[in-house]
Amino acid sequence: MDNLDRGILDLLRQNARAGYGDIGSVVGLSASAVKRRVDRLVADRVIRGFTIQVDPAIDGMSTEAYVELFCRGTVAPEELLRILSGVPEVVDAGTVTGSADAIVHIRARDIPGLEAALEKVRLAPNVDHTRSAIVLSRLIHRTAE
Repeated sequence: MDNLDRGILDLLRQNARAGYGDIGSVVGLSASAVKRRVDRLVADRVIRGFTIQVDPAIDGMSTEAYVELFCRGTVAPEELLRILSGVPEVVDAGTVTGSADAIVHIRARDIPGLEAALEKVRLAPNVDHTRSAIVLSRLIHRTAE
């Protein structure tokens, strides 16, 4: 991957629907050269997909919380993945350092929906307890992927 590929990726991050010609005019390549590079980036799994970003408030999923997950004993990341994958309201999660085993980002339609999602997580046999912080105002949101 070179600087041209990085430039193409930056432009696709801004607008995944950008035309190859438009991208090429910014990075200095022809449309066909950009297409070949994008195809290669997809084949090499650098680009894992093209998607849309929906405003959660308009979609009705405006209630969100960050949840610290505390497990009983040692739990492998693969087990946490299995537990959390079964909860569709979980939009992001990662293992962390510190006293919690993982941080989970949950998005729901309302507080009862958030509570139901938390209960699904808490019912897993390896989960000891959770600690939640409900988001009041979203200040910054950047997508890294």
